[in-house]
Amino acid sequence: MIEITGRLQADATTADGESLSLQKQLVGRLQQAILSGRLPAGSSLPSSRALAEELGVSRNTVVNAYDHLSAEGYVLADRQGTRVTFLSSQPGNRECRQHIGQPITLAGRLDRFAKNHPQPATEALLLPGVPALDSFPLAAWRRSLERVMALALPDTLGYGRAAGEPELRDAIAAHLHMARGVHCDGSQVVVTEGAHEALSLCVTLLTNPGDTAWVEDPGYRGAKAAFLAGDLRTVPVRVDKEGLAVTPDEWQTRPPKLVYTTPAHQYPTGAVLSVARRLELIAEATRAGAWLIEDDYDGEFRHTGEPISSMQGLVADAPVLYVGSFSKTMFPSLRIGFVVFPRGVMRQAQAALNELLRGGHRLEQLALADFIRRGEFARHLGRMRRLYRERQNVLRTALNEHFHGAEILGGKSGMHLTLRLSPEIQDRAVVKRAQRHGVGARALSTFTIESAACQNGLVLGYGNTRSEEIAAAVGVLGRVAGEVRPGVAGYETP
Repeated sequence: MIEITGRLQADATTADGESLSLQKQLVGRLQQAILSGRLPAGSSLPSSRALAEELGVSRNTVVNAYDHLSAEGYVLADRQGTRVTFLSSQPGNRECRQHIGQPITLAGRLDRFAKNHPQPATEALLLPGVPALDSFPLAAWRRSLERVMALALPDTLGYGRAAGEPELRDAIAAHLHMARGVHCDGSQVVVTEGAHEALSLCVTLLTNPGDTAWVEDPGYRGAKAAFLAGDLRTVPVRVDKEGLAVTPDEWQTRPPKLVYTTPAHQYPTGAVLSVARRLELIAEATRAGAWLIEDDYDGEFRHTGEPISSMQGLVADAPVLYVGSFSKTMFPSLRIGFVVFPRGVMRQAQAALNELLRGGHRLEQLALADFIRRGEFARHLGRMRRLYRERQNVLRTALNEHFHGAEILGGKSGMHLTLRLSPEIQDRAVVKRAQRHGVGARALSTFTIESAACQNGLVLGYGNTRSEEIAAAVGVLGRVAGEVRPGVAGYETP
């Protein structure tokens, strides 16, 4: 039987007062047992019934805990039972801790600062990346704005601090700690104008022109744009069902300075980067002196079980730059994003931050801090998870009807699904025709650098499309897909 220190407690809380369900307690203790080696790779976990009886909890609690461990890649469940997976690197080993205490080398262009002080959004159906705008709690948001305006004016009409309002930085850090497992405090958070500025800031602070940056392929086009703007040599790394798939040879032949990844929900394929790959990526980046950009763009919207925890919080002092945005969780025009830097980077980069950034949007930042502190943000996220789960089910049903047998990628998180098309149906031609009918699907091939030939499909957002509109929109896609088949009248190339 598994050794677990102490019994699970129905009223357990964290040091910060956060309540811990029995399932969370069990997941946490099993994770620690696996990461510490007390449960070695290949060892079998007891049956859910046996462990439930031993701990005095319901079987569902154990089943859900096992499901969550499986989703994160800690265990593998098959007909032989549930076994611990092999993790190539463990936190706390010598390689992972080499980074601690070493001098941090920032970009050469920062010396000057120290001395001298994708496509436009539309209202189309099934457009990826847009949340449910008509379901945002405007009344609660208005109250937060009014409270700030009543208490903070006129001082907040001036420039703010370069890294953002301290109240918002603290609120973001507290939320990330509880909801995403990020280890940080407000002093490590830099508020930016959306996630794209956060990416550009990472490039500016930590690279020099000509450095190599890895991006997922297929992957987020904004990351590629930020790297190109920074004069970096952008290298595509393929993605498979477990996310970013780096080969050992790539670390030797094309060592990066930056690695961009979306581990909680790969964009656009929906894969979850397994814990084994996360640990290996951290260890290899530490050895190579590289930095990992963890873009957690929609990790809040996990539809099965608990949200997948951040990579940043997996290993102490990991070389991870955690990037997030409120464009998906709130609304895009808010234009508030953030990046969590390691403490050493913040200490060395302060002069550069003061020169690069101008504190602004102070009223919105303070209102957002109020919105988070009063629990409105957490309540909104809960409502959106339920809504997106419903809309995804409707979309999946419609896709199965109009594209029978086609592979659907993703679905456990986020606000989009990706549909693979057969090679003879060119995705760009489908998208071009669908746009004429008000359907804003994106071509999967446009998210690639090298692998466009084998990435043919449609990226479909359901966040801002009502359930009653989804079936008709998919019907349009099904019709135009038939029209662009070779040999069919009306076929046109993209």
